[in-house]
Amino acid sequence: MTWRPQYRSSKFRHVFGKPAAKDSCYDGVPITRSVQDNNFCAVNPRFLAVITECAGGGAFLVLSVHHTGKVDPHQPRISGHRGNVLDVKWNPFNDYCIASCSEDTTVKVWEIPPHGVLKNLTVPWKELQGHSRRVGLIEWHPTANNILFSTAYDYKVMIWNLDCPEQVIKNPVRTISHHTDVVLSLSFNTDGSLFATTCKDRKVRIIEPRSGNLLQEANCKTHKASKVLFLGNLKMLFTSGTSRWNDRQFALWDQDDLSVPLLEENLDGSSGVLFPFYDPDTHMLYLAGKGDGNMRYYEIGSEKPYIHYLTEYRSHQPQKGMGVMPKRGLDVSSCEVFRFYKLVTTKSLIEPLSMIVPRRSESYQDDIYPMTAGNRPALSAEEWLSGIDKGPVLMSLKPGSQIAESYSEMGKGLGNTLDTRRSHSRPGMLQLAYIQDKLETKEGTEDGGNTEEERSWTPVSNGEDYGLCSPPRTENELRLKFHKQQEEIRRLRELLNQRDVRVTQLELEMKNMKNSQPHQGSL
Repeated sequence: MTWRPQYRSSKFRHVFGKPAAKDSCYDGVPITRSVQDNNFCAVNPRFLAVITECAGGGAFLVLSVHHTGKVDPHQPRISGHRGNVLDVKWNPFNDYCIASCSEDTTVKVWEIPPHGVLKNLTVPWKELQGHSRRVGLIEWHPTANNILFSTAYDYKVMIWNLDCPEQVIKNPVRTISHHTDVVLSLSFNTDGSLFATTCKDRKVRIIEPRSGNLLQEANCKTHKASKVLFLGNLKMLFTSGTSRWNDRQFALWDQDDLSVPLLEENLDGSSGVLFPFYDPDTHMLYLAGKGDGNMRYYEIGSEKPYIHYLTEYRSHQPQKGMGVMPKRGLDVSSCEVFRFYKLVTTKSLIEPLSMIVPRRSESYQDDIYPMTAGNRPALSAEEWLSGIDKGPVLMSLKPGSQIAESYSEMGKGLGNTLDTRRSHSRPGMLQLAYIQDKLETKEGTEDGGNTEEERSWTPVSNGEDYGLCSPPRTENELRLKFHKQQEEIRRLRELLNQRDVRVTQLELEMKNMKNSQPHQGSL
């Protein structure tokens, strides 16, 4: 009989939650008092958007991610809706584009100025009019550019194509009417060829979006699902909700067979909705309850028992909603694998919460940062509507390996050529053509030949846009900025040294090849 250890080996067993210091939080934010079960907050590496309470109509704030501290009570807002705003979502491929939906039955898409909202915005870039009742939920397609999904209290899911010249769009490209009650949540699979919904009628549905065909439907009497997630490429669905006795519960489903759940587990008797968040890169699942101060996290596996409990983050401050920073905005130097923005209504506070893998080394950890979904679309709207499916365009989070810019900036061509050249090389290797180009660029810079495009470029490092940073207000902040700058200089020096070594190696290889050619000719 062979001995087997009773524990399961995992590099994420000791992940811990680290709340931000008081001066790194956003204080004095009038967070909405809406009872809608949404997150009320959306984040990208440049901006944070949060729905606020206001007297007439609906509004939300857009702040620079680095503009922490006390928020001005007269901060300009986006206030073009006539009813309360219920949901906001950033375009995953454009950091300056955000969609919002409201009780006024419309969905509006806004363009944010590069240096933030300096005056109240009331005129949207696009206005989508098609729903007959209040719109409660919106989602961007994960791989196709400018495709937006919306669901409303008219029980319909509508698909919108924003690549059209009209400012007001009244006809969606597809209307899906399989639901008999309000849609509570919506989630896409990895390539966006399917989406799953939970509904107030207790059913979980899997739908093909372009045709509108209903592929699977679950009607489990022992589990009432409120939120649903596709678990990456694991071919599984995760739902959170309540049991027959109103205990909070989660369930796991086989994507191809929704007749019976693979797993059901009761958690507690609290009444707040459970918000699930899944990281497909680390296979970690986070469960945060509305009105709770704690957060549980698990690791998902492809074999039984499927879900492995890791630990729990505890706090005395209850959350109303949670925003999530995309992976490209994380601080990889501190081994941060996930970052939440916790809405604490009792203190009018937004508190960043970092999930960190404890490591002694300060160097980049390849094993916890695989290639992840970037900010470039895999498809145009027309390509996706014509029936093409593609997975997300991946990027590396290694500092210096790729410049994370928004899609609108990438259209200029600088980022595209850089990524294309690097995609053909092995990891950690630089092509000779790329090195030569960089050397030529360096020579041109020394000669004062900077192009207008290069002069207008703003440096971005780990999601921090130095052009949008607010100046330090205290000695503490100044010291922190200084240390960050020193760390950045040290990292860039290491990167330059590595590239110098690589250039020397390539020069030696070229010299050896030239020396070997005459010998081959004499033979």
